[in-house]
Amino acid sequence: MRLFHFSEDPGIERFEPRPVEVPSPRPAGMDWLNGPLVWAIDEWHQPLYLFPRECPRILLWPQAATTPEDRAKWFGSSPARMIAHIEREWLERLEQGRLYRYELPRASFEPLDDAGMHVSRSSVAPLAIDAIGDLPAALAAAGVELRVLDTLAPLRAAFATTLHASGIRLRNSGTWGG
Repeated sequence: MRLFHFSEDPGIERFEPRPVEVPSPRPAGMDWLNGPLVWAIDEWHQPLYLFPRECPRILLWPQAATTPEDRAKWFGSSPARMIAHIEREWLERLEQGRLYRYELPRASFEPLDDAGMHVSRSSVAPLAIDAIGDLPAALAAAGVELRVLDTLAPLRAAFATTLHASGIRLRNSGTWGG
């Protein structure tokens, strides 16, 4: 299994643990996840981060328990393995964005069993770095269909389906609300 960290900074020589910028409510005993950590994503889930850092997005994908009805409603006839949704106001930034994918050594990372996320409590030097200059093409190559919407609000219902729904940076959405 390969682990990655995505950044808009091409010059990171070492990742140092740091607390999250906006702490999230955590279950009892899990508040340490807001503390100083290095975050990484596994290879299968890396499309979650093929976006400008602050871009609000929702990605959906089927799970073993996904019903044919949910798949039909949210995927239609799309053969994609994931569907990514962004707001129209972010499309130009996505199209012009450039990211750097850092491959990280697995040794110090522990899995969170949450959408491919892993964390390290110690600093990590990257093994390699790749520049990604065409983010829509990178999404397509990863089997992700990009859908551009005026608002992400209709996707609230997706979180109550049998699909996996990941919402990232929704606080930056002009239409999501609390």
